[in-house]
Amino acid sequence: MPGHVFNPKDLHKLEDPERLVSMPPEDVVRILGLTSGLRVADVGAGSGFFAIPFARAIAPARLFAVDLQTEMLEILRAKLAQSGAPRNIELVLGAASATHLATASCDLVFLGNVWHELDDRPAALREAASILAPGGRVAILDWRADRPHPPGPPVEHRIAAGEAVSTLTSAGWTVSKTADIGLYSYLIVASPPLA
Repeated sequence: MPGHVFNPKDLHKLEDPERLVSMPPEDVVRILGLTSGLRVADVGAGSGFFAIPFARAIAPARLFAVDLQTEMLEILRAKLAQSGAPRNIELVLGAASATHLATASCDLVFLGNVWHELDDRPAALREAASILAPGGRVAILDWRADRPHPPGPPVEHRIAAGEAVSTLTSAGWTVSKTADIGLYSYLIVASPPLA
């Protein structure tokens, strides 16, 4: 993610209650079919906007909250210390291309609002394929290029859904689902190439 790393000083943007309306996590949980027992890696977990509701949906299975910024993991750690927070989240310092997770340790790799930040998308897809168990999927949620800024990154930094699909299919992935999420985002679900 180097080059477009989220600035922790802009945490207020991640914590804005309006995000619950414009990018509702419960819609993502529903569309992805997250249920108890699925093992999930939230890569680029940030302050836990998706990690926390995902962890509740899949409990008691483990959710790996992967982020390359120690500051963001510490913010999430503080949230997890609060009463009522899920207890099945493991914080992992890592990047999309090097999560440090075990081979075949996840049923879903979720890349939420990080696809446009990645300098090496093929490396991120290779890593996702490595940590996915047989039958596993990757889900990419990112900013639509046909929606105005703000919120989100400048339009010229966004990767259109069609381009993301093309990157996946060119790398041998099979896209099984595409959907718009909330007001500004798209979601793509895909399976890795057969080994």
